[in-house]
Amino acid sequence: MKLGSVEAVVRALNDAGVRFLVAGGLAVNAHGCLRFTRDADLVLDLEPANVRRAFDALRPLGYLPSVPITAEAFGDAGLRERWIREKHMRVLQFWSDAHRETPLDVFVQTLFEFDEEYARALVKDLATAGPVCFVSLRTLIRMKEAAGRPQDLIDIEHLTMRLEDDDERL
Repeated sequence: MKLGSVEAVVRALNDAGVRFLVAGGLAVNAHGCLRFTRDADLVLDLEPANVRRAFDALRPLGYLPSVPITAEAFGDAGLRERWIREKHMRVLQFWSDAHRETPLDVFVQTLFEFDEEYARALVKDLATAGPVCFVSLRTLIRMKEAAGRPQDLIDIEHLTMRLEDDDERL
């Protein structure tokens, strides 16, 4: 993972007016728990026009889906549901030869009400890329619980301590 690549992605998405949230390991870091991550996990507002803007914004950076899926297909809720049901698809990975160290995983399904989460997101500036919206701490914990992989369980333990610290300050 390269910071310059993440900055380029965030800048491109912001410049294109894409509504997105950062989840996964980058969000774990943003919430104050340091850990290594190999990719950037993005949650898009899955409204078709927003999906189109995201695909269009990523293309000049060399990012293309690792499987042949168009923006129109990804913007189709029925197709995404079928991929989830039949192929057990959770994310669509984007790959760029120019940013080999920084693959992107875009969630196929939003496990929360996007507008509500977007409103309560943790917003931080990322160097020259501008503001980045990260899923909230509670939502990040729920996403990690749903995934349930060994690293997610470790993340939950650390994030829960952060949550308890935040609750004590209230």
